[in-house]
Amino acid sequence: MPLLTLPCNRLTLAVLDPEQAALESDFYRRNLRHLARWSPIRPSDYHSTENIRPRLEVQASAFQAGLAVHFALLTPDSGQMIGACNFSSITRGAFQACYLGYHIDEAHQGQGLMQEALEAGIRYMFEQQSLHRIMANYIPGNERSARLLDRLGFEREGYAKAYLSIAGRWQDHVLTALINSTFETPDKRWSRRLA
Repeated sequence: MPLLTLPCNRLTLAVLDPEQAALESDFYRRNLRHLARWSPIRPSDYHSTENIRPRLEVQASAFQAGLAVHFALLTPDSGQMIGACNFSSITRGAFQACYLGYHIDEAHQGQGLMQEALEAGIRYMFEQQSLHRIMANYIPGNERSARLLDRLGFEREGYAKAYLSIAGRWQDHVLTALINSTFETPDKRWSRRLA
């Protein structure tokens, strides 16, 4: 039984219980080749059920502590995982922010499912977790991510050279962020008043 579920129109977002490790293992095994160019190099058994279960235990603890929310994208019957969107490194205090990462099953690309999932996940993070900022970064040339983030309202904030080791080499990333407008309107930001 998931620790949290958010029903959407065509899928369900769920924080998986460690006992659901097989769902996640199946997803990553089906998509190893598809996700390889956007992922760090992992040991061959990294996505085994036995290795995913302890990671889900850590994720469950992080969720309960308010430090991260790792959502699996599940089919409506919850029988198959078709993607993930992770809101990690939640920082409170004056920052109230997190990082967003996501990926979807190769067979489910181009159907608007990730946008649907992220809209629900972002709404949860802003309304239930009271975050002010969500940051998402992508490799230059990943046009799908660039267009998706743009549609969701993320704004480009910078460019980081050799930011993450992805697919075996340090790769640059475009830095973007989405601000929770319920905190303040852009015209009331202190930095705008100084300009």
